[in-house]
Amino acid sequence: MIRIAIVEDEINYQEQLIGFLRRFEQDRGENIEIETFTDGDGIVENYNAQFDIILMDVQMRFMDGMSAAEEIRKIDSEVVIIFITNMAQYAIKGYAVDALDYVLKPISYFPFSQRLNRAIDRMKKRESHFITIKIKGGVQRLQVSDIYYIESLGHKIVYSTKEGDFVGSGTMKDLEKELASFHFFRGNKGYLINLEHVDGMNENCAVVKGENLPISRTKRKAFMEALSNYWGEVIK
Repeated sequence: MIRIAIVEDEINYQEQLIGFLRRFEQDRGENIEIETFTDGDGIVENYNAQFDIILMDVQMRFMDGMSAAEEIRKIDSEVVIIFITNMAQYAIKGYAVDALDYVLKPISYFPFSQRLNRAIDRMKKRESHFITIKIKGGVQRLQVSDIYYIESLGHKIVYSTKEGDFVGSGTMKDLEKELASFHFFRGNKGYLINLEHVDGMNENCAVVKGENLPISRTKRKAFMEALSNYWGEVIK
């Protein structure tokens, strides 16, 4: 069961999205539960992380989609947000609230289905991929998408995650290889950074959850290309 919210104040677009979701449901063989809202404040009120994907109109009468997404992100860091808009420049602003994608009005089924496929793949990837690390006295299982970055400190490996820091053993070379398919990039000898959590760049540092992580001069160009490709992947 995939739980999808449609937040759209124009009834004709709301009905079109419902129709597209039902068609997608048949095409992909998914079971989709749909709930609709006509304004941002409607979904924000009593929100309790009950949705997997939110299709969010940007321009609405009382609370716009960007403001609603900001409020939702305070509660739910996992829900996949796709903006519905007639202005492409909102895609850039969407990075601030970790929006996966955007769909331009007028909406057509093929690009919509592509974005929905990507959203479901991201949702399921988050659910199912873990790594097990060796820690003092035992092992710890970490969800890959919850790892912000990994730091090498002498003979120790420190995992900075949503649940706090974990100190383990191993080598950065092995971790770089293991996590390569999950958008992790080696910013320098000391850091392996999850591009999913990069909020921006500050001079020669990547900004990750308020931390400035240095990117070496020799790695900067490749890092920026990897980051641009990752950001392009989620909005193309």
